[in-house]
Amino acid sequence: MRLAKLIAAFLCLLFAAGCSDGGPATPVAPVNPAEIPSVPESGGTLVEPMLGEPSNLISILATDSASHTLAGQIYVSLLKYDKDINLVPYAAESYEVLDGGKRLRFKLREDIHWTDGVQLTADDVEFTYRLTIDPKTPTAYAGNFKLVKEFRKTGKFSFEVTYEQPFAKALVSWATNILPKHVLEGENLLDTKYSRQPVGAGPYMLKEWTAGSQIVLEANPTFFEGKPYIDRLVYRVIPDMGTQFLELKAGNLDTMGLDSLQYLYQTSGPGWDGSFRKFSFLSFGYTFLGFNFKHPFFQDVRVRRAIDYAIDRRELIKGVLYGLGEAANGPYKPGTWQYNENVRPRPFDPDKARELLAEAGWTDSDGDGWLDKDGKRFAFSIITNQGNSLRIKTGVILQQRLKDVGIQVSLRTVEWAAFIKEFVDKGRFDAILLGWNILQDPDIYNVWHSSMAVDGGLNFTRYINPELDGLLERGRHLVRQEERKPLYDRVQEILHDDVPYCFLYVPMSLPIVQARIQNIKAAPAGIAYNSEKWWIPRSLQHQP
Repeated sequence: MRLAKLIAAFLCLLFAAGCSDGGPATPVAPVNPAEIPSVPESGGTLVEPMLGEPSNLISILATDSASHTLAGQIYVSLLKYDKDINLVPYAAESYEVLDGGKRLRFKLREDIHWTDGVQLTADDVEFTYRLTIDPKTPTAYAGNFKLVKEFRKTGKFSFEVTYEQPFAKALVSWATNILPKHVLEGENLLDTKYSRQPVGAGPYMLKEWTAGSQIVLEANPTFFEGKPYIDRLVYRVIPDMGTQFLELKAGNLDTMGLDSLQYLYQTSGPGWDGSFRKFSFLSFGYTFLGFNFKHPFFQDVRVRRAIDYAIDRRELIKGVLYGLGEAANGPYKPGTWQYNENVRPRPFDPDKARELLAEAGWTDSDGDGWLDKDGKRFAFSIITNQGNSLRIKTGVILQQRLKDVGIQVSLRTVEWAAFIKEFVDKGRFDAILLGWNILQDPDIYNVWHSSMAVDGGLNFTRYINPELDGLLERGRHLVRQEERKPLYDRVQEILHDDVPYCFLYVPMSLPIVQARIQNIKAAPAGIAYNSEKWWIPRSLQHQP
């Protein structure tokens, strides 16, 4: 079967309802802008989907996006990003960068309270810091905080942090969730009710968690920036994007992230126009194929390069993203200052792939169409999470392209929670198809440094490169962009030459939101940066 037919058949299975019609099963009523009040109104419920259930709402323990999405609503941080992706005060009233970047001084707001009524103070910030660097805390985020030389409280609501040398990512690292000392002190973090019953100080608080079904947050009436307009956020666990889309069409969801097919062909016309708003912007994230360096097949760089040559990124962008994305070429977003324009993606060249594989000793010795070496067939599995249609389609295409050069690939999908806990965190895979967010700062120490190549660490492919380690260590202690740029250019060169990942694509972010939700303003940061200020006209409020 030709690849195009294979993908077409796959899409029709995945989007059974969407292959024949574009209109919602129960059309969502269009919204007349003239009937929208000029003043925001409080109340109502917003419903959105999650592919997987959160693993832990103590955010320093979590590595999955679902947990961090919820934690961002429940907790507060000293700083946050504004619509233009600039760091601005949040729980901090003010901050100063002193001594050439070696010292940070923070003053906390005095009007922040945990949802149980206890005041948030510098004690909570210090507790969160010390909990994070405690060797007994199983966290992937300790690295940034271990660089702190001294944490010193200067008052009930003020403190200073001192570093041995300037740390470029210092401010970003303090834009992390603050945890409540009076609740978590003395708790066994691996066995505490607060991982599912958190006490926060953010715009929302947990009301209900029905395992495997949904999580309900309700507006925090004592939130220091003012109670959010929308009363309830309902996160429904729907582990399949196709099912999510059907629920959106039926009016049972207010928002979701579309895939390219849905965005281009299935969300226009009656029942969509005037009923929903669609947005499109290049996402801060990339999709990759990562190799497990403990697997004997992938310890030869020629093999990794061969697989990279066997991948046609233009085909992926066309077949998976329908043109709505760009080829990835490293861990940085195209167009940003840290992106190395001089590193060119490997072209699609299956002949070069076969040549490199032959050099590495992989030949078809028995004429069965598959490469073998020392009596072993070149066969491995790619693992990814269930429900993500883009990754699954990507896997199907990769499977075919690698077959063309004699490599047998099986594709396995796993439910999200098990995927993270049993496979990603423990390094139990041959190769993995996954995605990373692209951070605003180029420091990627937590993902690529060798110290993170441990169970539960973010370097779950176990890639170790001493030169890369040195660059990552130096780069985070430089502050000036012109000094950092050459180091991170070299980082991208190393990752390109050594191929620990095949960087595949940077997709467009394609959120869709029911038109009844007001005050959504697209910006460089996306649309969710002001979500606590979204509101629903009283006439359009309803319960899910």
